[in-house]
Amino acid sequence: MDKKRSFIVVEGIVQGVGFRPFVYNLANKLDLKGWVNNNSEGVYIDIEGFEEDIDKFLHCLKNDPPPLARIEKISVKNDKILNYCDFEIRESQQRLDKITFISPDVATCSECSEDILNFNNRRKGYAFTNCTNCGPRFSIIKELPYDREKTTMSGFKMCKECNSEYLDPTNRRFHAQPNACAKCGPELWIEDFKGNKLDIENPISFAQNMLIEGKILAIKGLGGFHLACDGLNETAVNNLRERKKRPFKPLAVMMKDIETVKKYCSVNQLEEKILTGIKKPIVILGQNESYNLSQNIAPNQRTIGVMLPYTPIHILLFSEKLKVLVMTSANTNGLPIEYKADSARDGLSGIVDYFLQHNREIHVPVDDSVLKVVDEKQTIIRRARGYVPEPFKANNIKNILACGSNMKNTFCIGKEDFLFLSQFNGNLENLETFDHYKNNVEHFKNIFSFSPEFIAHDMHPDYMSTKYALKYNLPKIAVQHHHAHIVSNMFENNLKQKVIGVCFDGTGYGSDGKIWGGEFLICNHLEFARVAHLDYIKMSGGEKAIKEPWRMAVSYIYKALSKQKSKKEVNDIIFNMYGDKAIKLINVLNSNINCIETSSMGRLFDAISNIIGITDVVTYEGQASIELEAISNMDVEESYTYKVIKRDMYIIEPYEMINEIIRDKIEGKSSKGIASKFQNTIVNLTVSICMSVREDSGINEVSLSGGVFQNCFLLKKISRDLKVNNFEVYTHKDLPSNDGGLAIGQIIIANAIIENDLLNDEYTL
Repeated sequence: MDKKRSFIVVEGIVQGVGFRPFVYNLANKLDLKGWVNNNSEGVYIDIEGFEEDIDKFLHCLKNDPPPLARIEKISVKNDKILNYCDFEIRESQQRLDKITFISPDVATCSECSEDILNFNNRRKGYAFTNCTNCGPRFSIIKELPYDREKTTMSGFKMCKECNSEYLDPTNRRFHAQPNACAKCGPELWIEDFKGNKLDIENPISFAQNMLIEGKILAIKGLGGFHLACDGLNETAVNNLRERKKRPFKPLAVMMKDIETVKKYCSVNQLEEKILTGIKKPIVILGQNESYNLSQNIAPNQRTIGVMLPYTPIHILLFSEKLKVLVMTSANTNGLPIEYKADSARDGLSGIVDYFLQHNREIHVPVDDSVLKVVDEKQTIIRRARGYVPEPFKANNIKNILACGSNMKNTFCIGKEDFLFLSQFNGNLENLETFDHYKNNVEHFKNIFSFSPEFIAHDMHPDYMSTKYALKYNLPKIAVQHHHAHIVSNMFENNLKQKVIGVCFDGTGYGSDGKIWGGEFLICNHLEFARVAHLDYIKMSGGEKAIKEPWRMAVSYIYKALSKQKSKKEVNDIIFNMYGDKAIKLINVLNSNINCIETSSMGRLFDAISNIIGITDVVTYEGQASIELEAISNMDVEESYTYKVIKRDMYIIEPYEMINEIIRDKIEGKSSKGIASKFQNTIVNLTVSICMSVREDSGINEVSLSGGVFQNCFLLKKISRDLKVNNFEVYTHKDLPSNDGGLAIGQIIIANAIIENDLLNDEYTL
């Protein structure tokens, strides 16, 4: 039998996942000769042997790769025999014009977990244990190709034992770039709240004892610092809230194991699979009947965000006395997550009692991802650790940088038929977050060898992401906010035909210069038409109205009552409900001073939440709406009245509903009942408008997007009732429905405009 030689290029996530060791062992098993290396294109394999053995090799490559690998393409070219004598792993090569796929950071595998808990293992208690199947990737990579000297592990020289593992093809740490042990790798230490290093022999044991005592610790982890305290110690939880100045926003918790999770939460099969998988995000779970954790962890909620330990540090922190830890991102209000030691010392010194520090540098900060399961389907709320920078496949994408939104920002780059969506960057409301955003854009450009040729951005002229976009001396495309939302949903559901897009959110700049947010569109990737929306209402004070829901409540009540009653009657009712501040606000509304018109569904939720007595002032984004959902009952089927006016489009007037809600409130009806009836009204009007639009257009596909669809009550009932009426309904799964998925929509729309040769002044600011 004649021998042959094949040169193989494997593209995809094939670096940092044990792919070269897998190839090395497979080649030796089949007695094949040649070499393998990392390359900016992926992995190169040059192999010689009998044709039958090479076919077996290719079959295994395609069908049984390492568990963390994601193969996008395998190219094979036959060449002349060179008579290699053995098979070897060669040094990496780099081509600046090619894109390389990078694995996200991966939670500690079961074998490494066993190593650190095994008294007889040389890595017993070692907090930086990893192998080719787990550990840091994206957060430690400075540049490509993925080799140790190009990561933050470059300063740690492997000891004899670790180097032996690294060079042993039969060892699961063979070519594991962050491989280390207590002799040669990163180390932990304790600092007091002033940043003074303490002489502590066992930092983990000390941290455990301090947590048990009720202290608050800043713990440096995989992608940044967490603020931690004992989740079973109510005083510690209260202290953390007070020091962080975070009075109501739910805190995430980390629990020791899945058994502990089930003690407090209802966990279905898919939720358990996500919790225990290799990504280990925060999963929003329902509190079960025996739930007895401090109500101050998730105030006014029936859910709690839970994750399992995903690094050796986390695993080692838990004990018989520590089974639930509050583990929230370490930052001061509105600022990015702390990830550098010096900055953390400065920013967190007034919050924490101690720091648990380490000297493995975090090159790229990455927050925890957040998911929940709705109707037995995953829906992602925040896409970050464990998911980024895993790409999305797309066809014929130009080199486009999409700058994203201002809130819950992510950006996206398009290159070589792939979309790389960044990790969650936060809200671009301050200089620190904006600098964080710009640094992450530059890092993506560097590691993916990316030079944008076009820039896509939101239409809002005052967004920081827009201002960033406008600094580029490149063709720019302004994309309407809600069109981008719907197209992000269309992209992940592989929809190219026109759909009815229902987009409910808080704020989005409309093409008429007003603030949209309760929108019904007919759109495809290229264009949209607005066919229905909530009636415009005045939003007094701009941002103030978002942070003070009573302002929206007064605006809605004033407009609703004015349709039925005299000016004096209206003023008397509102004065009795809100006092003198509301009368002053009415004067502002009438004089139209600093009043923006909005069709926002988020602002309507704020108004109703305030009317039924939930909150006057919000301390975190979406608080009023979230707390309204929390008291609602899915079993209630009653609803209120609304009106639809047909002009050049359908205008939804909720004023009859407002009057009925006020009447229910005056008559002493329960807030729970009112909240449920209100949300049922939104369900009814959504389905009704979709039916009218279908009758007008013949379109039967409905795409649901926007931050309001994080509301499970609405998402479930609207989806259910649309399906009952024979609509095809598409929701988000792998992209957030909030602004965290917006950049994907921007890039797809921009690409369609470029492909159709429509790039002109119409699409630029």
